[in-house]
Amino acid sequence: MSASASTASPAADSYTRIDRGRDPEPALAFDGVSLVFGDGTRALSDIDLRVRPGEFVSLVGPSGCGKSTLLRLAAGFEQPTTGAVAVGTTRLGYVFQESTLLAWRSVAANVELPAELAGVDRATRRADARDAIARVGLAGFEKHKPAQLSGGMRMRASIARALTLRPELFLFDEPFGALDEITRQRLNEEVGALFRRDAFAGVFVTHSVSEAVFMSTRVVVLTGRPGRVAAEIAVPFDFPRLPQLRYTPEFAAISAEVSGALRGAEQEVAA
Repeated sequence: MSASASTASPAADSYTRIDRGRDPEPALAFDGVSLVFGDGTRALSDIDLRVRPGEFVSLVGPSGCGKSTLLRLAAGFEQPTTGAVAVGTTRLGYVFQESTLLAWRSVAANVELPAELAGVDRATRRADARDAIARVGLAGFEKHKPAQLSGGMRMRASIARALTLRPELFLFDEPFGALDEITRQRLNEEVGALFRRDAFAGVFVTHSVSEAVFMSTRVVVLTGRPGRVAAEIAVPFDFPRLPQLRYTPEFAAISAEVSGALRGAEQEVAA
């Protein structure tokens, strides 16, 4: 695909928008991306990765390997030291590790916030917020404040807020890591249903192999710092994915393959 030229230092043209006339396929592309922080720490090394529309890609790897850094690069929060990051849309949703809801605003007011900041008229943004809130199962909680919600409900509200942007590329930075297992699995299923319905491209950071396999069409395994792509493993199951899938031999086999690749990546760094 066509991408901006590599640079020796962070530069604005390292973050570009894909020209769909030249390459209609990737929703997100990393071309030879490396990142060195200001203190000299090498976070990422020579990352080549494509995410196409309709793909849901999970990133797994040891702590500190650069999974969240890749999301920040994709969102334009960071710039690569060398290489290029390209995105194929301006409609990007981002869900952080914490819910990041404003404590003094209701659920509805929090969900409306991106459209409000963009200058969307009140009637439209309220209608969009109601729709997003209903889609994540929070209808009836529009007037509640974040402190009145459970952790899972706060995360649903964060997802609803991102949905109001109608994202074509959806980035999830380990959003369910602090939740109990039952709530986490339920949200895995709900996000999978949203993915099937909206057909966005998704990139999901997690430390859980089981979660990565359940959520994804492809799992990317990163080495320890500096993070490099160690393996890419396809996950062939159709959506929607039901809870019973987790107990099938096929699911266990792919989970074992991802776990083996993850152990190999850790040993590679240790060596």
